Amino acid sequence: MAICTSPTCGKETDSALKCPVCLKDGIESVFCDQTCFRASWGTHKFVHKPEDGKTPYNPFPSYNFTGELRPAYPLSPRRPIPKHIKLPDHAQKGRPLGEIKNDRIGKITILSAKEIEKARKVGRMGREILDAVAAHVRPGITTDELDAIVHKETVKRNAYPSPLNYYNFPKSFCTSINEVVCHGIPDQTVLKDGDIINLDVSLYYLGFHADLNETYYVGDKAKSNPDLVRLVETTRECLDKAIEQVKPGLLFRDLGTVIEEHANKNNCSVLRTYCGHGVNQLFHCQPNIPHYAKNKAVGVAKPGMVFTIEPMINLGTHKDTLWPDNWTSVTQDGKCSAQFEHMLLVTEDGVEVLSARLENSPGGPIPRI
Repeated sequence: MAICTSPTCGKETDSALKCPVCLKDGIESVFCDQTCFRASWGTHKFVHKPEDGKTPYNPFPSYNFTGELRPAYPLSPRRPIPKHIKLPDHAQKGRPLGEIKNDRIGKITILSAKEIEKARKVGRMGREILDAVAAHVRPGITTDELDAIVHKETVKRNAYPSPLNYYNFPKSFCTSINEVVCHGIPDQTVLKDGDIINLDVSLYYLGFHADLNETYYVGDKAKSNPDLVRLVETTRECLDKAIEQVKPGLLFRDLGTVIEEHANKNNCSVLRTYCGHGVNQLFHCQPNIPHYAKNKAVGVAKPGMVFTIEPMINLGTHKDTLWPDNWTSVTQDGKCSAQFEHMLLVTEDGVEVLSARLENSPGGPIPRI
């Protein structure tokens, strides 16, 4: 029995229907039937080499890119998940049904003591995986190679990489380089000295999700670029300053004021399209945590709540746009963006950072130039 390759199916099948193009390329792709094959063609075709055989290639040659970065396809085939690993509800068909239902209710979950222990364990596991992949960030490595590391580190811990097939996202984590704000898809892109890259790791274990990310300098050239250092360190500080505010009674809408004030002082802007969120048995849920001032977020922090703060800070405009893959968010002016994210537990008298850096974690702050 094989698993249907269609991201909207995911069922076991004994079908002999295989993609003919994949067969030529030595890729094993099995589909239940023609319906699954046709329905998935729009995304499945991105694992194929171009007709001229030249790789990597840009799958969107007529798109007006805002910066210098280009996608580098083909994508590698979807990485398998061992059968014994417990799956979140989106793993097979791509739709997080629990989240969709909860969005209608608007409930903010408060965890019990036992649930907090699970959240604490999965948060620490997320940190271990992020540190493992961050140790490989260097000029010359591809983002797909980084994805392979995350996938391996996750499944060896008997966990599921939460992004995989979440609304049909094709990879196990997100890699966002330079002008990419968030949700970059790992591909054949080679990291260069002077780049910055955000690594966004999420996993599902013991019935709970973890979610965290950091931005890293690629090579010494990036660390000697005053604008990049100003951007990355300002973003790191924005998150730290917001975390300092978290305690019972905090109005979620107030966090954006702290973040935007510090960003503006450092001649940076705050992206408004995406926000922090609750994270527990659901990957993304209430409360919403906007990172800009004068927002209208509802809710008050209470002990037992777990959520993320994850400001995306830009060197230029706060506005973003999407690549044709419908995932990769980039700045409209092509200038660089950085992001940091922590998973936070509201305690009786303050906050616990469930995804806190360890003493030997790669990266970390550097002096401004």
